[in-house]
Amino acid sequence: MAGPDPELAAKLQPDVPHAARIWNYWMGGKDNFQSDRAAGDAVAEVYPEIVLMAQQSRVFLVRAVHHLAAEAGIRQFLDIGTGLPTMQNTHAVAQAVAPDSRIVYVDNDPMVLVHARALLASTTSEGVTTYVPADYHDPEKILAEAAQTLDFDQPIAVMYMGVMGYEPDLDVVRSIVERTMDAVPSGSHLVLWDGTNTSPAVVSGAERLAQSGGVPYILRSPEELESCFDGLMMVEPGLVPIPLWRPETPDAVGIDAYGAVARKP
Repeated sequence: MAGPDPELAAKLQPDVPHAARIWNYWMGGKDNFQSDRAAGDAVAEVYPEIVLMAQQSRVFLVRAVHHLAAEAGIRQFLDIGTGLPTMQNTHAVAQAVAPDSRIVYVDNDPMVLVHARALLASTTSEGVTTYVPADYHDPEKILAEAAQTLDFDQPIAVMYMGVMGYEPDLDVVRSIVERTMDAVPSGSHLVLWDGTNTSPAVVSGAERLAQSGGVPYILRSPEELESCFDGLMMVEPGLVPIPLWRPETPDAVGIDAYGAVARKP
């Protein structure tokens, strides 16, 4: 991988805990700093399940993307707020099923952008993997940039994986999702999961994250998350704790994170 852009590298702020790097730490990655590990450990002290949540979030991504590529016939993916690449990323899962799949990743984090070249190098010869530097609060910019790679006359899977908790206003979240889904054609899908306020322990964990200097993460009820899917047709089993979305084993147990896949009619 080529060296990082000096301007981007200057924005990394290693002494300030950052959401993408904290999540990378919980997932067992190496792209994090001491400040991120300290904040991550502080959360895990009061909510040890956060590590399981991070791991299960990737399992959910893999199952959802595999379903969309193998069963729903989706060949285009718009992964918004992708975070730091770790393992079994969206393009790897989709292109393992359909090598001609086209994937657009979106993120505005400088460390994620530094790693973009490595991500782009791993595409198949038949497919396309590209990157858009943008904030999910600007869906019009995202859609315009994505249109250079994706065909908006064909179904697209739009993905928001654990990122909407960083927006405190639920109406803004709904607006972002609605504006994005309005731009994609019938047969497109929405994949969304987020942390939920379904136990006192996870609420304490979110409070500890904010106290540790991390960006506050807003936990919502499953009912609030379900409202983000208004007008769409839920794919079975609907909105459930992410380990329970089409689990491969019968002993899966729920956690304080709900997700779903839904189709645009």
